Amino acid sequence: MNAVLRPVAEADLDALERMAAHASPGLGSLRLDRAGLDARIRASQQAFATPDEEVSGEERYLFALEIEGRVCGCSGIAASAGFGTSFYSYRNEFVVALSPALRLRTRTHTLHLGHDLTGATLLTSFYIEPAAAQWQAGAAAQLLSRGRLAFLHRNPQRFADRVAAEFPGWLDAAGGSPFWDAVGRRFFDMDYAQAELLATGRNKTFLADLMPQSPIYVPLLPEDAQRAIGQLHPDAELPFDILQSEGFDTDSHVDIMDGGPIAEARLVSLRSLRTPAPLSCARIAANAQVEGFRAWLAAPGEVLPRGSLALRLELE
Repeated sequence: MNAVLRPVAEADLDALERMAAHASPGLGSLRLDRAGLDARIRASQQAFATPDEEVSGEERYLFALEIEGRVCGCSGIAASAGFGTSFYSYRNEFVVALSPALRLRTRTHTLHLGHDLTGATLLTSFYIEPAAAQWQAGAAAQLLSRGRLAFLHRNPQRFADRVAAEFPGWLDAAGGSPFWDAVGRRFFDMDYAQAELLATGRNKTFLADLMPQSPIYVPLLPEDAQRAIGQLHPDAELPFDILQSEGFDTDSHVDIMDGGPIAEARLVSLRSLRTPAPLSCARIAANAQVEGFRAWLAAPGEVLPRGSLALRLELE
């Protein structure tokens, strides 16, 4: 196995710190904070070590991608979004109005603040070094993202049947968010970078506390803010495309800070979990363990250990 996805270990701290130093500021959840990264490793180890009958939904799992002995990526799972509180997002809706007298019908895009994704299992912390992202025509990136789905599938008692993932929204050349400037900044006396830093390491309930509870009528926003709704930051295209190809819905919800898309799906509906991977093709294989979880790239014809799960690998 020259590429493997496994639970993060204490020995991975230097690698995580190295990757955090190169990750785009404000994107994802890797922060250049050695103490914070060490705490994440320890929290993940505790999550993997928790027996099935004792899981609470608070668990946060972190995986390391190792290629030929070098850690060059990570990805995570939060068992329950908004654990202990609410997970807020904006839901895209359209309001239809009709005036018989004028013979006019309008359909207006609105954003509704809600927490209907609360309790969903959240995919987090995706980061892969650029060279590793190109390894074997993108196979390593698929392993990093989709290996988590195998872990979810093998351990359903630990997770919700609904899965979601937040993606960073579009930012301007100065690192500002047109959506935040048009909406959030009206209620918080801070710019996007300050708000994003404040939200690091905590849920976003404190934002929802001051946000307007009534629907936001999108045509009333500045044009640049309208264009930003649901738009993806370029650095997030790779993990976004992988989940979209799995069948995640990426049009229903957006982030309350920058308007970035939130992907969601039922675990049982995901493409790679519904379609058997034939022995003749390259596959992502995963064992049935928790603390000893491993997912790896299996060659065509490779005989897998008893009890392994195989997902079809879609190469570029």
